[in-house]
Amino acid sequence: MASNETPDGLTPKASRTPRETHEPERKCILSGEHDARDDLIRLAISPDGMVLPDVRAKAPGRGAWLGVDRPTLEAAMAKGKLRGALARAFKGKPLTVPDNLGEMIETALERAFLDRLGLESRSGMLLIGSDRIAEAARKGRVHLLMHASDASEDGSRKLDQALRVGSDAEGSGLRGLDLPVSRTILAMALGRENVVHVALVDRAAARRVGDALARWRGFIGRDGEAEPRDSSRGRSASATLNEAGLPADGDDDGGDAALDDVGI
Repeated sequence: MASNETPDGLTPKASRTPRETHEPERKCILSGEHDARDDLIRLAISPDGMVLPDVRAKAPGRGAWLGVDRPTLEAAMAKGKLRGALARAFKGKPLTVPDNLGEMIETALERAFLDRLGLESRSGMLLIGSDRIAEAARKGRVHLLMHASDASEDGSRKLDQALRVGSDAEGSGLRGLDLPVSRTILAMALGRENVVHVALVDRAAARRVGDALARWRGFIGRDGEAEPRDSSRGRSASATLNEAGLPADGDDDGGDAALDDVGI
């Protein structure tokens, strides 16, 4: 087992290898720690001064970045630390911080993950149905396997075994991920009926979904349980997309807080 793998054969986000040196970094306004931009959560302000989550990092103007989970965020809100950090990040502009900011961020991250699943499904990169997934897994074509929260233990176990067979990892703890959403939510997101298991059969697609999932799970405190099963594990999303011949997203407008601290 590699030194950065957990006993179940999956690599937690906390022990990923460092991202590529050219990956844009930002600093969390609460912890002061630096991380890849795509691993953090951007906050933006509306024209009327409302602080809102911008998880896709698309809103214009200056932004601030968070790299903490929801309990840490809400504790900082209760102690007034978030308001102080935001005041410094946004240069003293009048701000309104919604009491349910943590809930808003969690909902936005869940939506971003489900939207990404829908995009990959429409692109033909996603499989549903136990039989189809099992066949692809045994052939080594599955790069990320996920189970609805209410999937049966037996059904998940059979697909996990198929994944190990196709990955030449029999006897290891390699397995799919138990998602924090039910089959009903997955079915709605994909426009199908009774979606219990989902598999990504493209490496770049697995990385895109894995990155969206890691941010969501990290924020709700369930990080370290999902990584694509391939040699790109621990690589940045941009590097994987470039290797696959697909365009990676560009940087933002550069108007974000704490850029001077990372030399960007």
